[in-house]
Amino acid sequence: MSTSADQSRASVLVASNRGPVSYTLREDGSLSARRGGGGLVSGLSAIGPESDAVWVCAALSDGDREAVRRSGGDLDPADSGGQRVHMLGIDPQTHAEAYNDIANSVLWFVHHMLYETPFEPAFGPEFRARWASFQTYNRAFAEALAARAEDGAAVLVQDYHLVLVPGMLRALRPDLRIAHFSHTPWAPVDYFRLLPDDVAREVLHGMLGADRAGFLTRRWADAFVACADALVDGVGNTRIGVHGLGADADFLRERAHREDVDEWLEKLREQVGTDEEGHPRRTVVRVDRTELSKNIVRGLHAFHRLLVERPEWRGRVVHIAFAYPSRQDLASYRAYTAEVERVANLVNDEYGTSDWTPVLLRVDDDFARSLAAYRMADVALVNPIRDGMNLVAKEVPVVSDEGVALVLSREAGAFEELGEDAVVVNPYDLLATSEALHTALTMEYGERAERSKRLAEAATALPPAQWFLDQLHALTPGD
Repeated sequence: MSTSADQSRASVLVASNRGPVSYTLREDGSLSARRGGGGLVSGLSAIGPESDAVWVCAALSDGDREAVRRSGGDLDPADSGGQRVHMLGIDPQTHAEAYNDIANSVLWFVHHMLYETPFEPAFGPEFRARWASFQTYNRAFAEALAARAEDGAAVLVQDYHLVLVPGMLRALRPDLRIAHFSHTPWAPVDYFRLLPDDVAREVLHGMLGADRAGFLTRRWADAFVACADALVDGVGNTRIGVHGLGADADFLRERAHREDVDEWLEKLREQVGTDEEGHPRRTVVRVDRTELSKNIVRGLHAFHRLLVERPEWRGRVVHIAFAYPSRQDLASYRAYTAEVERVANLVNDEYGTSDWTPVLLRVDDDFARSLAAYRMADVALVNPIRDGMNLVAKEVPVVSDEGVALVLSREAGAFEELGEDAVVVNPYDLLATSEALHTALTMEYGERAERSKRLAEAATALPPAQWFLDQLHALTPGD
């Protein structure tokens, strides 16, 4: 592996837990690099090589840690599409405690309001030890950024994993222009105060070390401001911004018509089949991680109620549910994935026939298959309990072949932009969601097509590259 990466300072830096490249250690001892995608990758590409940007991220796997050992952390740009990447070899236990035990088991639960409060949380000595690991993990990022930033550089810190970084970095390098962006919702004041008082204030002060704090919707931004007003002395000099990340239309439409997607489309149409009259069965599609906030189980129950309350749909509709495993190293997520499978099997056992499987569930990830499902969806079901944005809600209308009716939770960030043309639901109300599915399935073709067109336009209003550039430009003095 080459270690020839330029180690000079940069004028633009991005920090996130996961970087744009990951490594696998082969049996012969060599390393295989795999490039990632997403909005940050698109954004860094958009600013061009002249920006001399650096991406600081954490080593997540044994392969990543071996890459750090061999390179000193400054990876070969050839492995990441020409981007400069500095990967931090944080102690695996420290990273696990910071990432799993704090970021994903505390901060994620607070912002998505997932706690079963009669039993949890209970913040004792074990939490305090793991919070110390979270501080150590954030400090490693702050020190790496401080060491690699030019005078007055722009630093864009990403997400709830790194909420302490702006404050720590400000103390080390007061000359820098720092932004933090939250990709999650932000909890309302009463729920945020589940955190120990000193920890809640530390989180807020950490983020308020930034010149600018960005959020996906005005609702989440207002919730953050309310927390700052209630627990600290307001937001001070930190500016608040809203950037509603959109779908990448050009990429999605091109990728959705490649050969592997066409092959999956034929397979899915065959699996869905036709009704007694020979017409293709209608489809209700969802694509999600088996993440607790995505509300997959209630979605399955709502589809079950559709078959109970509206027997005319029996044999005429299939619920395509692609729910790929998420965070399976956490017991609560393993249990949730098992419950998704259990409920899907119950529906199939009750109503399935020799030639009709009501729920077509797949608990694995296949992007081409997901795009094929997007293209053939009559209805897209996006019913999260709470979601920062939910890009699936934006992606399906963009690639739909004949227009799609969107059943959308009012608790998804995407509701702010898409709610007017969606069939909106309370994600906890099974009967209302069932009726919304019926409404969407019976929507006249012309209305569905017009709504889908408007949804696609709204969904692509701020594509990933522009989303990133807007945040970068907002850090420019005087803007």
